[in-house]
Amino acid sequence: MPRYTVHVRGEWLAVPCGDAQLTVGWLGREAVRRYMKNKPDNGGFTSVDDVHFLVRRCKGLGLLDNEDPLEVALEDNEFVEVVIEGDVMSPDFIPSQPEGVYLYSKYREPEKYIALDGDSLTTEDLVNLGKGHYKIKLTPIAEKKVQKSREVIDRIVKEKTVVYGITTGFGKFARTVIPISKLEELQVNLVRSHSSGVGKPLIPERCRMLLALRINVLAKGYSGISLETLKQVIEAFNASCLPYVPEKGTVGASGDLAPLSHLALGLIGEGKMWSPKSGWADAKYVLEAHGLKPIVLKPKEGLALINGTQMITSLGCEAVERASAIARQADIVAALTLEVLKGTTRAFDTDIHAVRPHRGQIEVAFRFRSLLDSDHHPSEIAESHRFCDRVQDAYTMRCCPQVHGVVNDTIAFVKSLITTELNSATDNPKMSCSSLNPLCKMVFASRGETISGGNFHGEYPAKALDYLAIGIHELAAISERRIERLCNPSLSELPAFLVAEGGLNSGFMIAHCTAAALVSENKALCHPSSVDSLSTSAATEDHVSMGGWAARKALRVIEHVEQVLAIELLAACQGIEFLRPLRTTTPLEKVYDLVRSVVRPWIKDRFMAPDIEAAHRLLVWEVAAPYIEKYRMEHIPESRPVSPTAFSLESLNKKSTKVSESGDL
Repeated sequence: MPRYTVHVRGEWLAVPCGDAQLTVGWLGREAVRRYMKNKPDNGGFTSVDDVHFLVRRCKGLGLLDNEDPLEVALEDNEFVEVVIEGDVMSPDFIPSQPEGVYLYSKYREPEKYIALDGDSLTTEDLVNLGKGHYKIKLTPIAEKKVQKSREVIDRIVKEKTVVYGITTGFGKFARTVIPISKLEELQVNLVRSHSSGVGKPLIPERCRMLLALRINVLAKGYSGISLETLKQVIEAFNASCLPYVPEKGTVGASGDLAPLSHLALGLIGEGKMWSPKSGWADAKYVLEAHGLKPIVLKPKEGLALINGTQMITSLGCEAVERASAIARQADIVAALTLEVLKGTTRAFDTDIHAVRPHRGQIEVAFRFRSLLDSDHHPSEIAESHRFCDRVQDAYTMRCCPQVHGVVNDTIAFVKSLITTELNSATDNPKMSCSSLNPLCKMVFASRGETISGGNFHGEYPAKALDYLAIGIHELAAISERRIERLCNPSLSELPAFLVAEGGLNSGFMIAHCTAAALVSENKALCHPSSVDSLSTSAATEDHVSMGGWAARKALRVIEHVEQVLAIELLAACQGIEFLRPLRTTTPLEKVYDLVRSVVRPWIKDRFMAPDIEAAHRLLVWEVAAPYIEKYRMEHIPESRPVSPTAFSLESLNKKSTKVSESGDL
């Protein structure tokens, strides 16, 4: 018998349908009838016939025709919403689709797997898992480690040993011993009470990353979770059943307790959950729609699910990958600007950078040479000013290797640290004293014991992400100054604000203001969050990292950098219009062609915001990279990219041997 899950005024109702010929209108009336039956005052209605409503899908919010048969309009177990005429949306209403859900409009369940072992996850892997490109399975070695770890917990419970978080309360209640009969309830209460976050929910990509990373850490076998429960978590991930996780509420020290608790809350069938199939709904209904059962927590398992630095680290992975991409992009954009401003390539001479051999600086200078070398790529623009009387360029042009270079080195350092954190056991063994037993919870199966420590503290990723924000900001700071030079006719020899009939047209005047505004915001956002600390949990947790905010603001800084460079890219391409018919180098002409495929030149003023967004989405590195790598092979035989952040296009399509279509190793 088909059944449908129907949302009416904040409540979810399961409505079975015994006759496939019944209509959408019948489903709406039946849902309203059941809603009224559950209310002492009938929900304020005298009868179902008095209620006027619309019915729409939860996925995509498409309106349904009340006259259509259910067998035609809906799939079995589909999620729909009855919208009653005259209702005002309640302040706690959760929309059916989260921010960025358009990316899931054509979601297809992946066929390939990444096998997690807790030791070899990369930042690229996690970002791809977040995008829904892969499912997850455990390696056989990881399964054995998880089982051995659980055996330690089972022995502790059987022997009634006093161990923190397993047979005692938490934090200030560490001395309170819990009866055996209450141990499962203890874990559920822990998850419920710690689900205290606020703010917008994580978008699907970020929630998938968070869930995947928690699975990877549990796969290390130091958390004491049972293999049965861990496999249930993996099934939820593979079905894209994503709990409602508010982005705010972690201080980043006793693990990311609030976000991870919300993650666990959905897995036990409470709170809200989202999937591409259902949209937002009560977690138990979403799980049921995918043929899954809520997790029943065993002793220690609530604690195992909610402790660790996975919120900071998963957002940090996205930050590192986006920073790497925009750092490569920045070199291309800056080279194009230098051409338009008729700068010299002398500042990128190999010998200059060999005597100050920072890895990032050397690589950036090489990229500039590979794009601008007139002997290799003839440039009519460069030739037009070969014998000019200019002595040297402004710092924003000739110091790009030094400024962009340290950004590359910063990203490489942060990526190394975040990669270590990805594959670390970061459970939260809080310290408490006992003359007989350590009140703790990190499980070492090889020693048959649990040991107290502080791996839960988020200072490592917090400090790294503060550093990343400071480093990546400089790409926007120097880019904004180059935009100024492009727009200022006294500095560029181009029309004011890069537009004809100045005065009648404003051109890039306010686009430059936008860039300046974003750079100014970044200056405030670059203040390190990890220098702050507030004592929590009755002074038990008296030094914290504030890493959650470090991660979120690093992402905001990176987004601003992307937008500023998009404006510079548009300005540089517009500058080329005033140098025509002269042409630049072949790789930079390819970049220009890519931009012009989505944004036409400005002949007169027009709505500019969509053009900036279109440029923001472009990957100009991809059209320039083949020329850079060809130049590398011709000028540095048998060489490899100097910078750890350098890459080849082929690497984008490669995965390690841990990926397979069948899920086999």
